[in-house]
Amino acid sequence: MTVETLHFQAEVSKLLDIVVHALYSQKDIFLRELISNASDACDRLRYAAITEPALAEGDAAFKVRLVSDEAAGLLTIADNGIGMNRAELIENLGTIAHSGTRRFAEALAAQNGKPDAKKALSLIGQFGVGFYSAFMVADRVDVISRKAGETEGWKWSSDGAGDFTVEPFDGAPRGTRIVLTLKDDAKEYLKPEALRRIVKTYSDHIDLPVVLADGEKEETVNTASALWARPKCEVTPEQYAEFYHHVGHAFDDPWLTVHMHAEGAIEYSGLVFVPTERPFDLFDPDRKQRLKLYVRRVFITDDCEGLVPSYLRFLKGVVDTPDLPLNVSRETLQDNPLVRKIGRGLVSRVLAEIGKTAEDKEKYAEFWEAFGAVLKEGIYEDFERRATLLDLCRFQSSLKDGWIGLADYLAEMPEGQEHIYYLTGDSAEALKANPQIEGFTAKGVNVLLLTDAIDEFWTAMAPPYKDRKFASVGGAGADLARIKGAAADETAPEAEKPEDDKPRADIAALATMMKTALGDEVTEVKPSSRLTSSPVCLVSGDAGVSLHLERLLKAHNRTGAHAARVLEINPGHPVIAALARRAADGADIADAAWLLLDQARIVEGEPVADAAAFSRRLTAMMEKGLF
Repeated sequence: MTVETLHFQAEVSKLLDIVVHALYSQKDIFLRELISNASDACDRLRYAAITEPALAEGDAAFKVRLVSDEAAGLLTIADNGIGMNRAELIENLGTIAHSGTRRFAEALAAQNGKPDAKKALSLIGQFGVGFYSAFMVADRVDVISRKAGETEGWKWSSDGAGDFTVEPFDGAPRGTRIVLTLKDDAKEYLKPEALRRIVKTYSDHIDLPVVLADGEKEETVNTASALWARPKCEVTPEQYAEFYHHVGHAFDDPWLTVHMHAEGAIEYSGLVFVPTERPFDLFDPDRKQRLKLYVRRVFITDDCEGLVPSYLRFLKGVVDTPDLPLNVSRETLQDNPLVRKIGRGLVSRVLAEIGKTAEDKEKYAEFWEAFGAVLKEGIYEDFERRATLLDLCRFQSSLKDGWIGLADYLAEMPEGQEHIYYLTGDSAEALKANPQIEGFTAKGVNVLLLTDAIDEFWTAMAPPYKDRKFASVGGAGADLARIKGAAADETAPEAEKPEDDKPRADIAALATMMKTALGDEVTEVKPSSRLTSSPVCLVSGDAGVSLHLERLLKAHNRTGAHAARVLEINPGHPVIAALARRAADGADIADAAWLLLDQARIVEGEPVADAAAFSRRLTAMMEKGLF
């Protein structure tokens, strides 16, 4: 078979240019990434060999070897792990993060120009492309690999300029050997003292030997012990950070580190991290968790669905237990009762540790902005921990800047308020300007502004928080009469004042005429108790989906659900009062009714139903006012 030349994805060339130029001051990390990948390869073979011992025959002492050839300018990083065949070389090395390449490029473009090293590192960590850091120090990268259980070896080669070649390679040992032809300004990485320094700094925690080979002599340069098995008092913050970089293939620092050991009915150890940066695939439909499960320090799987719930899929780290059999099937792990017990203890501990950090409002805001939307999925899915999750939740609101918790919300409720009010929409800024909250603002009632898609679902399932139920402001039956806000008497609309127990006859007649003009576009037109400065607002009926949820479903081609639309009119607004007088005199108010409905639609973030008719009516109304 001849040498085959293939092309990187278009965006890969751009990435390689960034890696080479933007990360110049962070060159040491190339070795950390390659050693981390080698360690993962050995872990995977160690697990596979439990059920197929023949895969590891002849070389069962797993290790990573560093070989320096100063005369030729070559640095080799070799492992005797699982290895790769031709298809895997092309898939893993010719495609960045598989489906993530385009999203990486989009994230890069959003930075408006060339990113600095810190931002670029963060992006590269999110997209799982640490292998390409080798091109920071190498003019050429050759990867020679033979997959365990197969006889044919392969060689992948590239200079990082846009193409790579793949060809058969005879005599390749099992595992992967990466040969770097170092650049002239990177020859320092050929010196043993430089390699020792980098390994001790970044890879000392790797749970297999990293050896520096010099001819027949081999020197182990790392501690080679499982960091999670050490006592917490023996582990430094720097070691925790580097283990996080290794296990999560991340470049940011952990926001939270949870190091635990549980004994009793079941024994397990865990070293779990909450990232600072949001992974690019956090909202991938698969919602896979990222924790690695070990049994007696032998890697089992990084896809143990029953270990933690999907709303904690941002967690990274390791869980190790001696109580599972080494030959446990990955397929049976989800239904294993021991795994479920470990998961319950792990989740409780992690949520408790996250809660402890909430006292530092600035730090907690970083976590919430990155992962709050995911954590709220648990209110919808995890019946057992809903109360705990509600305590952890933070919200934007109509009367306060920044984030507010539910405990603070309850403490500031005015007399007569019985519910926790919320409004869903696309952005907090748009919701603050929504007429639906005007009456609440006038009475000093804070409204939670919910802008995540999951908010439409968990609010319908959430239990009362300290005996206070959640209630949507968007519901047509919102009642403000019982709330005794400080400014209620001065700012309440006319129809809401005590003497207006019943709607005025002229307003009721106007509502009837508007409903007749609008037909089936709305289910009802009625006087509002919520409006103070706007003439109209559009709300959903007491039952069914909200207006925002209807828009979300339409955006995902789910057109079956329709909100019952109610147009509320403000009896105290001059426009509505004038229309009521004209209607009483027998004037036609149809055009005005349609203009008001379209105005309400625009405020809700919806397009007008008929743009041409809207333009015609608006022009005619302006002509009447100007001439």
